[in-house]
Amino acid sequence: MDPADLIAVIGGGPAGALAAEILARHGKKVVVFDEKLAWEKPCGGGITQKALNQYEFLKDAAIERNMVGTCEFISPAGRRTTVPLNQPIAIFSRRVLNGMLLERARAAGAELRCERVVNIAGSGGNFSVRTPSTSLQAAFVVIAAGARNPFRAQFYEPFAASDLMATVGYYIPGSSSSLQVRFVKGLDGYIWTFPRRDHYSAGICGRMTEVPTSELRRHLERFLAEEKLPLDEARIYAHVLPAPRASTLRSIQPVGDGWAMIGDAAGYVDPITGEGLYYALRSADLLAQALLADRPESYRDLVERDFLPELIEGAQYAERFYHGTFLGEHILERIVQFAEESERFRLLLCDLFSGAQGYIGLRARASRTLPRMLREFVISVGGRYSFKSA
Repeated sequence: MDPADLIAVIGGGPAGALAAEILARHGKKVVVFDEKLAWEKPCGGGITQKALNQYEFLKDAAIERNMVGTCEFISPAGRRTTVPLNQPIAIFSRRVLNGMLLERARAAGAELRCERVVNIAGSGGNFSVRTPSTSLQAAFVVIAAGARNPFRAQFYEPFAASDLMATVGYYIPGSSSSLQVRFVKGLDGYIWTFPRRDHYSAGICGRMTEVPTSELRRHLERFLAEEKLPLDEARIYAHVLPAPRASTLRSIQPVGDGWAMIGDAAGYVDPITGEGLYYALRSADLLAQALLADRPESYRDLVERDFLPELIEGAQYAERFYHGTFLGEHILERIVQFAEESERFRLLLCDLFSGAQGYIGLRARASRTLPRMLREFVISVGGRYSFKSA
């Protein structure tokens, strides 16, 4: 291969695979490096309607998925409500999803190498990408290997611990048609059970600077015992996810001289829900557009016009979401109460969950509908809940 126009993609997850597919389909020479290729990444695997509508091949692909139509929300105090999702969420096994995306990249003409990259040397237009067994020259390097890959520090800077979340979880045999989200008092994160076709991905996430992994695991195992989800045949996993603060998102430089970062490597993850698959695919798409236009530097502008303002707005909401109060009660308690008693609030929650309602515009919509939501809530609850003084 002529190194003058070769693009090396480091990481074969959804971001790296989609970028490789788009570039190869338009005639670019692309090599994808990943030491595992398709593997069961530790995450929920949920893809919202926003992503399914943007990338319709995900709807049409003949691969296993579980379409989930309800979500049970559980407050820190244990209050529960089940919300019908007006736009179902597709729950994929990450091994299956990654495998499909990689096969699309291969079919488009990208070369896949099941190898670990141990070193990248050189500068823009002339990189040497080395694995334990070989070396390859590349003109452009795409970093798509997750939040804690060593090359982010080489090209830009590593994430601070305060911009990361630790996760721990289990793959548990079984399935259902509903997912669960359990909030935990004092935790910038939550417990989830996402039902895939033949197993649950059950996990918990929390900001690395606040809660040790051992405590996260205790919270999760206590919840799973309450839900009667046995761990006898379960497989444990652990992972680190980006959860950048607003100041970090504003300052990120995702592209430089001959390199760019996409997906988790760039920190493009919803700061509240932790959803990363949509932003992995979208950032890959935008970078491919910039490279195909021979203007890689425009990638940052495309991101800033497309989705970065939403992530920044979400990061500004995150502190209040996890630690704020409303009507004298923890806001997470009120969210579950309102979801149980107010149809308008359930619709708002569903739209947030599906991506139909972004963080930008959320305050205006909430302000318009709050009086009616409060009226629905008060009429419904009667004297069942007390309102503490704020």
